[in-house]
Amino acid sequence: MSGAPPDRSGADEPRFRDALRGLPGRVWIVSLGILVNRVGNFLPVFIMLYLTGRGYSAGAAGFVLGVSGLGNVLGNAVGGHLADRLGRRWTIVLSALTTAGLTAIVPAVGPFPVIVAVVGLVGVTSQVYRPAAAAVLLDSVATNRQRLAAFAVFRFAMNIGAALGGVIGGLLASTSYVELFLGNAAACLLFGVVVAVLLRDPPRSRLDRDDADARADRADRAVGYRRALADRALVRFLLMTVVAEFVYVQSTVGLPLHVSDVGLRAGDFGLLLGLNGLLVLVLELPVTGAVARYRPEYALAVGNLLVAVGLALTGFTTGMIPLAATVLIWTLGEMISSPVASAYLGSLAPPPLVGRYQGWYGAAYAIGTGAGPLVGGAVYAIGPWALWALVGAAGLLSAQLCLPRRRAGSTVGEPV
Repeated sequence: MSGAPPDRSGADEPRFRDALRGLPGRVWIVSLGILVNRVGNFLPVFIMLYLTGRGYSAGAAGFVLGVSGLGNVLGNAVGGHLADRLGRRWTIVLSALTTAGLTAIVPAVGPFPVIVAVVGLVGVTSQVYRPAAAAVLLDSVATNRQRLAAFAVFRFAMNIGAALGGVIGGLLASTSYVELFLGNAAACLLFGVVVAVLLRDPPRSRLDRDDADARADRADRAVGYRRALADRALVRFLLMTVVAEFVYVQSTVGLPLHVSDVGLRAGDFGLLLGLNGLLVLVLELPVTGAVARYRPEYALAVGNLLVAVGLALTGFTTGMIPLAATVLIWTLGEMISSPVASAYLGSLAPPPLVGRYQGWYGAAYAIGTGAGPLVGGAVYAIGPWALWALVGAAGLLSAQLCLPRRRAGSTVGEPV
């Protein structure tokens, strides 16, 4: 990261609205695919209820979910490698088809060790597509503002799919878990079909733009992940991601515990999450357009700070109106930081390592969201004040890790 001035609108950068309109078809195809996939993404949400309904303890069900979380980390790493070696399109198709097959057999699996194995494999295969999908977006655009617009559209599709999926999944779970998991498998299969039929490789001119650099890097492909970690800017970004995701996941760990402790009901917690989802659906694209004028490092820092402040203030609230106000704060931070993070990482990655950079990002994301419930729950048991203090301190750290370093250094993927 250099000490260049903030990235303001310039003559060489299209306005955010123009960037949205000018996005190539590949961005819309992948976004359509992810919308379909997220509509049917039932297993991670309902596996706890499914297993406890079959008579397993909450601890056993949590163990299965934990194994799936570990699979998420591995899946992102594998997906990043395959995206750079097998190609974006077929990595996504492979992920979708294998996930469909594994998810479809979940209701037929009996012994607990087999359930653990199958759900763990689903955790792997269901994440393999993520680095490849992000790489498709990055392959398709050229400027920082176009990258931000592409990821904003992608996240918008994900959020719509998740909102619809929650409603559809609830209806299916109330009638039959077999239908639920078969519906999940069908959505994955349709995702793979959409990508296989509609998505095409990018024009060779786009892929070969840095052909000389690609030839120089070919000898390093076998150690691509290690080479990516030689980029200090990437390592700093990954550390920021782990810390920031630990903070954000307290919205589903510390927040519901606090809601219960102050005498509110589970339905009240649902309303708070519904407020978050509604705000993201309605406002994230306009917010992303507003922050597109600023240097991404500073946008990330502000976003992470707002998330931490909003969640830390939870400990000082007791009623629904104050809690709703804290949700407004951390949701604003989420809307600022989430699209910017993916787009910014794209500016760090050299062309031969785009998939691996995205794979490391997905792994860091999974580590942060996986450690959050474990650490957050344990700290809350010591004292709620301790968790909210930790959230505030972690937010400061994640913001500091976003800021550009003063000392110039040569790194693999230093943005221009």
